Amino acid sequence: MFTGLVQGRGEIVRRAARGTGARLTVSAPVLASAGWTLGESIAVNGVCLTLVEGSGAEFSADLSAETLARTALGTLRPGHPVNLERALKVGESLGGHLVSGHVDGIATVLRLERDGDGRRLALEIPETLTRYVARKGSLCVDGVSLTVNAIAGAVADFAVVPHTLSATTLGGLAAGAPVNIEVDLIARYLERLLQPA
Repeated sequence: MFTGLVQGRGEIVRRAARGTGARLTVSAPVLASAGWTLGESIAVNGVCLTLVEGSGAEFSADLSAETLARTALGTLRPGHPVNLERALKVGESLGGHLVSGHVDGIATVLRLERDGDGRRLALEIPETLTRYVARKGSLCVDGVSLTVNAIAGAVADFAVVPHTLSATTLGGLAAGAPVNIEVDLIARYLERLLQPA
């Protein structure tokens, strides 16, 4: 479980094919000081990955065919910056919202415009996911917990504050860029509970 409060940025070092999946290696000096634990969960751009190797400032995780198909991780090349968050520990503050790291789909950046010291971000949400996006609700975008300012059709609008711009990769987004999104966990379970048995 994660919070969507990014702990720092890292960088893709390499992605090597492995059968139908791949092994992703990330440079993460911001996380390395705490050491690496085999099997721990780390969110990379909002995708929960299991650490299979860790040495120095780098860690590696395996990507399944499902992860490559459902997320934007397969489009990232060496040098691309990524948002990182270690899994939430019991007793730690939940400052963002409940994030599982199980990405629901890929949204497309429509625009990122200056708004005072911050930015306004507009995303085109896949049609199958729009029913889970509510005004003043939460959406996880590339691992960042954001509040939805407005939703009209498939377009969701967000205000991104200066701290988020400097602490995450969102300030570098450009129109057309794919981003991982995870809808609100409670909405997903509520829908399932309301379905006939």
